[in-house]
Amino acid sequence: MIKYRNVTNVKEFMIIGFPGLPPEYYGIVSFVLLLVFIAIVFGNVFILAVIICERTLHKPTYMIFLNLAMTDLFFGIVTLPKIIARYWWNDMMCSFGFCFAQMYFVHSLGAIQSLILLMMALDRFVAVCFPFKYPVLFTNKNISICCGLCWILTFIRMTGIVLHALTLPYCDLNTIMQCYCDHNSVTKLGCGDDVAYVKMVAFANAMVTLLVPLTFIISSYFSIIMAVVKMSASGRDYKFLSTCAPQLFITCLYYVPRCIVYITDNLGIKFSPDARIIITMLYSLIPAAVNPVIYCLKTMEIKNALTQRFSNRKINLAFQNETKLVTSKHV
Repeated sequence: MIKYRNVTNVKEFMIIGFPGLPPEYYGIVSFVLLLVFIAIVFGNVFILAVIICERTLHKPTYMIFLNLAMTDLFFGIVTLPKIIARYWWNDMMCSFGFCFAQMYFVHSLGAIQSLILLMMALDRFVAVCFPFKYPVLFTNKNISICCGLCWILTFIRMTGIVLHALTLPYCDLNTIMQCYCDHNSVTKLGCGDDVAYVKMVAFANAMVTLLVPLTFIISSYFSIIMAVVKMSASGRDYKFLSTCAPQLFITCLYYVPRCIVYITDNLGIKFSPDARIIITMLYSLIPAAVNPVIYCLKTMEIKNALTQRFSNRKINLAFQNETKLVTSKHV
């Protein structure tokens, strides 16, 4: 039997990543993760630049998109570099403080994203069901305040969750079976009598973070669908697809895999460690990578703004070339 001292003596954590992955695939996995990281960074920076630079997009809906792109960008920066280094240079170790800092930002950004998705659903709900009240309720000022509160209150709330996990002593186990430090993986390594209580508090917090916004999101989209059904056939498809389809896709990517993980845990259904890690990576990283594509290809105003900007640039270049030709002829 192994007897643990009730005091923290762990100085570093070892991030395993995919425990069943053969070493000959490390290079491929690190390259794929690097591509995902590049897609997340460049895609979301592009969306941020477009929304900030295009005055026609300075509207409440796109301010919500702006905040979602920020959470996606920061989440990729927080999680991916370390796991890429693990498979590229076999750098598995991270300090105690780094691990808890990563855990703090992972859960904070995930909770903020859940609230931003809620705001997106409410934005479409009011726009479709109460169009005359939309300009009054959804102003740039109101959205800025709501988004700011999402960030500030979530960071405060997650500070309590992480500090609660820090009260546990970490004795001799330091192996994290995950691609980054998350609350569940880290607190499993704790010792003492309070581990179950700390995990229960974090689980209750996660349920509130997920289920409360999800309930409002489902109710909002159900009301939107009922309103769309009552519309005339001529404007029905366009109205629904242009306002709700991208948000529905994003919401499904975010919530469905998370719900699968929590439901199977509660039912006692066990996944292999690799399967669980893959599901976690899917709901953590895929939305962040595909959101910019959804915005560019499915959001009409962004497409129109980009088309207009490129058209104006071509016209300016053509005018400059013509001016140069006329000037050279006169010379």
